[in-house]
Amino acid sequence: MSVVSQVILQADDQLRYPSSGELKSMTDFFKTGEQRVRIASTLSESEKKIVEEASKRLWQKRPDFIAPGGNAYGQRQRALCLRDYGWYLRLITYGILAGDKEPIEKIGLIGVKEMYNSLGVPVPGMAESIRCLKDASLALLSKEDAAEAAPYFDFIIQSMS
Repeated sequence: MSVVSQVILQADDQLRYPSSGELKSMTDFFKTGEQRVRIASTLSESEKKIVEEASKRLWQKRPDFIAPGGNAYGQRQRALCLRDYGWYLRLITYGILAGDKEPIEKIGLIGVKEMYNSLGVPVPGMAESIRCLKDASLALLSKEDAAEAAPYFDFIIQSMS
C-alpha cells in the first residue's frame, strides 16, 4: 500500500479527515514520485543484466552452491535460482513504487523462511544472494537513487538473516 492509501484508510477507519502531518507525508510521497518511478524503471529494464551479474557474484562467493550436491547444481536448479532473483527484484520495485516495505512483506516475506527450509534451500544463502542482487542493482543507479533503493534490499536481507 502506498502512503496515500494508508493515510486514507487510517483516516476513514477513525471517521476523520487526514491530519496536517498525514497530508505532509502525502506531499513528501508525491515529491519523490519521479525518483521512485525512475529507480523502478531502471531496475526493471535492467533485470537480465542485474540477474546475470548478481548470480555471477554469488557463484564466485559460494561455488559450493553450483558444485555437485549444491542447491544450484544443474541447469534446472540454477534456472530456479535465477527465476527467484527476478522475482525478488520485481518485489523490490513494488516497494520502491509504493514508497513502503509493506508490499515486500505481504507478497514475498511471510513464510519465506519456512518455504526455503522445506525445499532444503539454506536461508543464509538466500540472504547472500539478495546482497549480490543489491550490489548489482545499486551499481546501475546514481548515488541518490541507490540510497533510496538500498533499504528495500536490506529489508529482505534482514528478514532472511
